[in-house]
Amino acid sequence: MNIKLNVKEKLMFYAKKRAVKSMLKLIPKLSDSNINRLGSLLYTIAPKDHKPKVKAIKQMFAEQHPGAMLVKRILKNLTPTYREKIGTNLIANGFLLNDYKRNEALKKGEKVPFTLLISPTMRCNLRCVGCYAFNYDRKDDLPVEVFDRIVQEAKDIGVAFFTILGGEPFVYEGLYDMLKKHNDAFFQIFTNGFMITDRWIERFKELGNVLPILSIEGYEKHTDERRGKGTYQKLMQVMDSLRENKIPFGFSAAVTRKNEPVICSDEFIDMMIAKGAYVGWFFLYMPVGKDPDISLMPTPKQRKHLYDSVRHIRKTKSLFVIDFWNDAPYVGGCIAGNEYAHITSTGDVEPCIFTHFAVDNIKNKSLRQVFNSDYFKELRKRQPFNDNLFLPCQWIDNPEVGREMAEKFKLRTTHDGADDMIKNPKIRKGLDKYSKEVEELYKDVWKQHCTCGGFIHDNVKNKIKT
Repeated sequence: MNIKLNVKEKLMFYAKKRAVKSMLKLIPKLSDSNINRLGSLLYTIAPKDHKPKVKAIKQMFAEQHPGAMLVKRILKNLTPTYREKIGTNLIANGFLLNDYKRNEALKKGEKVPFTLLISPTMRCNLRCVGCYAFNYDRKDDLPVEVFDRIVQEAKDIGVAFFTILGGEPFVYEGLYDMLKKHNDAFFQIFTNGFMITDRWIERFKELGNVLPILSIEGYEKHTDERRGKGTYQKLMQVMDSLRENKIPFGFSAAVTRKNEPVICSDEFIDMMIAKGAYVGWFFLYMPVGKDPDISLMPTPKQRKHLYDSVRHIRKTKSLFVIDFWNDAPYVGGCIAGNEYAHITSTGDVEPCIFTHFAVDNIKNKSLRQVFNSDYFKELRKRQPFNDNLFLPCQWIDNPEVGREMAEKFKLRTTHDGADDMIKNPKIRKGLDKYSKEVEELYKDVWKQHCTCGGFIHDNVKNKIKT
């Protein structure tokens, strides 16, 4: 995409670049006054949609909120290379300077995602209970040249932040070359940790543009029960190594009926912080894998407990936590096919990592074409799928939507068994029951918190009844 800026836009762009350079100079000289200056500079150049969030962050620093301690921890404890790459690649390119590219696309009636999810391989060295990554070998990997083209096309249209998944991403032979070649982007990589060797530790320090996210299910009992004996101890060793080498990392937990009370407890979160984690992801278990098991899904009450726990964590802990479902109001509900999409190892383009259906394949279409397909346009038109933004999902919260979309666009599955969500009577009945129960439980939650601190975008407010 060739972007042409008018004089005013050029002046604003270069003013942002100067402000970003000033911000980067302040980072090594960390003090309360410099942090205030950082916040003021960031607020000045932040896109309009992000200003309320930046204002909230500034207030956190003024009040010495635990979240402010997290930022201090990040800036003080990381290597200079990581500080630079987080500042330039993630914050500057991802949030600030590339904003004009995304806005230019919107003017033309096109949509550009904020981030892109890529699974270059579905091969994995583990066989976790309920996982959809199974029965794949090297021939099923995404060709390196296609991986390269996807990242380059994404950068050209304004994407600077990528999430790499699998399978186990670190078994993919071309991964290091991609991370090194695209050193102006930032990569979050979800991993089971087994492939993070001393060699990769050195590569992380060299690159500075990789954030490993380690998958864990709780303590040793829950982790080894789902992922295999010895997994927990391996994760503990990897976390220690990352922390000692000043490499930022996070953790990811699949929330199930069995582990929900554990993974959001004060004790577990405190342990993750002590180990050195900066980020924590919580995903509800989805019945989308091999032999999906509805009984593994957390109950609606457990989902609400997770919501309450995450709010408590944010008020008291120096950890950045993302609750994939309960945080939906902050982004306007479901953003699948809107702010992100997932490209599988075979090149199929799914709107969401949990929607294992596709129309297009990236091997014969450009990213722009796929993202502005009739299927993705219809998804965006119908979003949010529920006036209650705590109920974002087209599969477990609003299952009729997923079924209607599958029928209307004749969606094809991206792996064997994916259509159990639609065709398996037991799964359908279970999801219908679950969606009704969670809707009833979250009515009062929405009434109490429907403004979400003023973060809901006006475009979304105009489409829902609050």
